[in-house]
Amino acid sequence: MLMHNTLDTLRSLKLHGLATALEEQQATPQTHALSFEDRLSLLVDRERLYRDNLRKTRLMQQAHLKVAQACLEDVDYKAARGLDKRQIATLAACDWVRRSQNVLITGPTGSGKTWLACALAQQACRLGLSALYWRVPRLFEELRVAHGDGSYMRLLKRIQKASILILDDWGLTALTSQDRADLLEILDDRVHARSTILVSQLPVDTWHAYLGEPTLADAILDRLVHHSHRIPLQMNGDSMRKKVPNGPA
Repeated sequence: MLMHNTLDTLRSLKLHGLATALEEQQATPQTHALSFEDRLSLLVDRERLYRDNLRKTRLMQQAHLKVAQACLEDVDYKAARGLDKRQIATLAACDWVRRSQNVLITGPTGSGKTWLACALAQQACRLGLSALYWRVPRLFEELRVAHGDGSYMRLLKRIQKASILILDDWGLTALTSQDRADLLEILDDRVHARSTILVSQLPVDTWHAYLGEPTLADAILDRLVHHSHRIPLQMNGDSMRKKVPNGPA
């Protein structure tokens, strides 16, 4: 009865990992021979692991990644895409996020750009960092709606909070003057504070022409391209979509 009350109290305090571990200890006679300090240490470790896993799950759900199952352990280096193992290993440590640097992933359709961007974001979520995925055309649609219904600043603040912002399908649609201004606002909030992963079929040296308006283009690229890691993917074979179920874009 006393144990039952203790378990109820632990759960009411939201110590669910500790409560589960205590139940397991009670059901495992081998642990009864351990000292109080050792058993307590095991309980605390379980609670910490439970909270870490809960946070990672929450971060992944909030990221809305297009390819949620993408992970760096599954990167295919055999495909002739020009991927550098050392570069990916360096990015896996996520120091680039802590330093508020960007990653620019370019390449043709089917080369695995979106998949790789989601894998980098998933790695960051594992390490306790937040991410947010947007297709650029959809983002601008949401921003136009937000301008109209008064939620613009709230949307900007939501985007600003993410440690990593993935902007996918950059360059697919023409930009309006308002789109350029909104993009500058988003990137200005992030410069020296947050990181951005930009995914595009267009090579980086064509972005200035794509943006169109020279003054805004200079300002946008200054905040995006400097202090960035570039991953120019190639495709000398079949699309990666054919090789990976629910695979990369």
